[in-house]
Amino acid sequence: MRSVRVRILAILLVLAGVGVAGWQLMPDKEDTGRTITVGTTDVVTSLDPAGAYDAGSWALFSDLFQSLLTFEPGGAEPVPDAAESCAFAGTGLRTYRCTLRDDLTFPSGRRMTAEDVKFSFERVKRINSEVGPASLLSTLHSVDANGRTVTFHLSTRDATFPFKVATGAGAIVDHTRYPKRALRTDTGADGTGPYTLETYTKNKQAVLTPNSRYAGAVKDHGKPVVLRYYADSAALETAWKAKKIDVAARQLPPAMLAGLSPSDPDKRVTEAESAETRNLVLNVRPSSPLHDPRVRQAIASLVDREQLVGRTYKGTTEALYGLIPAGITGHSTSFFDAYPKPDAKKARALLTEAGVTLPVRFTYGYAEGRGAAAEEAAELKRQLEADKLFKVTTKGYEWTDFQKRYAEGGLDAWAVGWVADYPDPDTFGAPLVGTGNSMKNGYSSKDVDRLIQDTQQEKDRSRTPASFRRLQEAVARDVPLIPLWQRKDYVLSSEAVGGGQYLSDGTGVFRLWRLVWI
Repeated sequence: MRSVRVRILAILLVLAGVGVAGWQLMPDKEDTGRTITVGTTDVVTSLDPAGAYDAGSWALFSDLFQSLLTFEPGGAEPVPDAAESCAFAGTGLRTYRCTLRDDLTFPSGRRMTAEDVKFSFERVKRINSEVGPASLLSTLHSVDANGRTVTFHLSTRDATFPFKVATGAGAIVDHTRYPKRALRTDTGADGTGPYTLETYTKNKQAVLTPNSRYAGAVKDHGKPVVLRYYADSAALETAWKAKKIDVAARQLPPAMLAGLSPSDPDKRVTEAESAETRNLVLNVRPSSPLHDPRVRQAIASLVDREQLVGRTYKGTTEALYGLIPAGITGHSTSFFDAYPKPDAKKARALLTEAGVTLPVRFTYGYAEGRGAAAEEAAELKRQLEADKLFKVTTKGYEWTDFQKRYAEGGLDAWAVGWVADYPDPDTFGAPLVGTGNSMKNGYSSKDVDRLIQDTQQEKDRSRTPASFRRLQEAVARDVPLIPLWQRKDYVLSSEAVGGGQYLSDGTGVFRLWRLVWI
């Protein structure tokens, strides 16, 4: 059984010149106040933890807010952050209790209390934003606060609840600064994370300064950081080549990534395995042309992942044939088993059996500026239309509009990347295919829900793979989504910046505090 730990495959430190002295690899103490500029194409949906469930927002949350627990780089289990300790009470896996630290201070100077924790969790569930993380807390029934003790009461046994506490869904906010029943809409953020937010301009930049009052799991005192947000991969590449940024992460163009070489003298390149996946999500509502599972099975019979990975992503991603990615406990190749190769004859037979008019017409949406999403849509359209079985209308949307459209059922199909919330296969279960899932595609299966619940109730996570494999077989049969690929993670930094290898490890934590001047 392979470990759930994300494995760093290669850290290629490319240094200019020969015979670089060892002291040059140490942090430069004279540059403690110098700002490091980081570029990304990720988008921040909201600065409010109750209103966002996406990689860009959660990356920022991990620097501005604390959760009771967090993940260390490459760690498989959560560790205390805002909490002194956390544990299940008894053996029932239905009561989880944490003791809060007594030295946490919000930007206003007010001490964090257990009431802030209770408020934050209840608020996420109460607001239940269409694009928020409420679905991640589906097993949370109620929260009690007493002194420094926070007690979570769960509706069912859930061994994965500590993992969920450690995510952006568990970000703790100042209850005096956030409305109880609505999202906060200004450009401020009041948390106790390693950084404070000085200024924020939507889709442009976030200016962060180290939080001198921070107390928790992070031991490094970070450098000032400016996060710059770029509209697309080409703009990020241009900024990198023009040396307007010191670090580039998520997502440079595939062609540029494929051309990186260890012999390049002016950059540091980190290439790592990642648990980030991408799925083609299918709308299964009765009003959708993809409502009949045989139509969805026909689509699955035509998708050629190897061509997609080769043509569009230039080998910077790997074909994925299961809901759970390679390297994570429970991974299987259920879609390869059911649809081993593109088969137009099989697809036509399924559509004939379904009694639909050919070609089946449907809409395919994607988020503009998100990696190679447009090129990916064009390639999948080509594959699906090659035998005149489907007619696909593709269209890109601004990220927030895209989220709103698919959440409201306005698209028939859409491609979405998925960054693991935590290092456990459960993060690819309920959030993606459980009833009320975050994909908002109308899918619900009693069999799938039962398998998800079975795995959540197992405290010994090494005993879950068989259930996860059965879950993936059910998904390959129902086809509420089609796994496409698994990403490799790349971080580029200038020669003068170290720590890029620790920036991201596939758990959604963006460790800006690990970046240093060399």
